Amino acid sequence: MEYNTTRGKLFIREYGRNTQKLIKYVTTIPDKEKRTKFARTIIQIMAQMNPAARETGDFRHKLWDHLHIMSDFKLDVDCPYPLPSSDILIAKPEKLKYSDSDIEFKIYGRNIKRIIDAAIKYEDGPEKDALVHAIANHLKKSYLNWNRESVADDLIFQHLESLSNGKLHMKDELFLNKTSEILGRNKKKKPTKPLPKKGYKPKVKSKMKMKRKKT
Repeated sequence: MEYNTTRGKLFIREYGRNTQKLIKYVTTIPDKEKRTKFARTIIQIMAQMNPAARETGDFRHKLWDHLHIMSDFKLDVDCPYPLPSSDILIAKPEKLKYSDSDIEFKIYGRNIKRIIDAAIKYEDGPEKDALVHAIANHLKKSYLNWNRESVADDLIFQHLESLSNGKLHMKDELFLNKTSEILGRNKKKKPTKPLPKKGYKPKVKSKMKMKRKKT
C-alpha cells in the first residue's frame, strides 16, 4: 500500500496525482516530437477537468504554465507560449497602495469628497444648483445616521463649504429635508407576525358550550 507521506509533492492539487504522474512520464520520453504530442493530449485532459475556466481569455496559456509547473520545469516541449520562470512560485505579490490622505469628516466618508470635487467643475446654473442641493441633503442624512437627535442646517452648510474649500454654496431659496422626514425614512419596519405552522388548527368553541351560555 502506498501512503501520501511516501509520495512525491503535488504541485497543483486541483489536477490530481494521476495527471502529475502522466506529466512525469512525458519527461522521460526521449523523442521531443512525441513529448510535445503527449503534452498536448494532457492539456486537453486538464481543460476538461476545469471547464469553468474556459471563459477566461488566457485559459490555454494558464494550462501550459501549469503543465510546466507540475513537471518541476523539467519538461522540454514545443510550447506555443513563453516558458514560465520558476521564480513565479516564490515571488511575493506587490503591496497594495493605500491613500494616506486624511478624511476631514469621517461620518461622510471618502466618496462624497470625490462627488463634491466633481460638482465644483460644473458650470453655474440650475443643474449645478440641483446637484449641490442633493449633496447637502446627503450630508444631512449621513450626519443623522450617527446623531439621531437633530442637526442644524447651518452646520451642514458649514461642512459643505469646508469640504468644497468654499466653492459650493446653497441657494437661499432652497431648503434641506426636515430632520423628522429623514429619521422617519430610516426607521425600520415593524416585524410582521410569524405565520402559523403547518397543521395548526385554531381552537373553536364547541356548540354545547355555546348553547350553555345562551341559556
